[in-house]
Amino acid sequence: MIDYIKGAIAELNPAYAVLDNHGIGYMLNISLNTYDALVKVGQDMAMLYAYEVIREDAHTLFGFATKREREAFLLLISVSGVGPNIARMVLSAMTVEEFSQAITGNNVALFKSVKGVGGKTAQRIIVDLKDKIKPTGDTLLIETNHAAGEVFDEALAALVMLGFSQQASQKALKSLFSSNPGLSVEAAIKQALKMM
Repeated sequence: MIDYIKGAIAELNPAYAVLDNHGIGYMLNISLNTYDALVKVGQDMAMLYAYEVIREDAHTLFGFATKREREAFLLLISVSGVGPNIARMVLSAMTVEEFSQAITGNNVALFKSVKGVGGKTAQRIIVDLKDKIKPTGDTLLIETNHAAGEVFDEALAALVMLGFSQQASQKALKSLFSSNPGLSVEAAIKQALKMM
């Protein structure tokens, strides 16, 4: 799994950034918040936290200025009916803090104001994510500890290599880890296979 990409900014616009890392240009889809962060930095170099979406017809990279924004993105795509592009639209329409507050404050109207998010999806986002965000909104809860995150990543990579979609694999694993965060890689894969 790619954690981050650091390199010279070869191209930058509100939809994507291209980072040149040792002669290879990585195109990362970004939110408007990440775009603003990169513009404010005003430097030639940047580092973006990455998330790769692997499908049969495409490998797409998404880039984030902060880990918290990536965590919010991962939370959003764990919700049924919310894909990577809608998640990026949500994070373009609001900051991570506003996202957290919208969840804890049951602000359906704010989510409905995002292009591509209807009333049912807005309600599903709030219901599914309410217990994953602390009431203070200071910190997103996605991985309770580093070890669990590594096990999750390894199990996810294995399921994708076995031919399962990344989104379906993530949902199965998140369900497993929420009830049993101490799972081993092997146990997580075996149990996830029964759920697929």
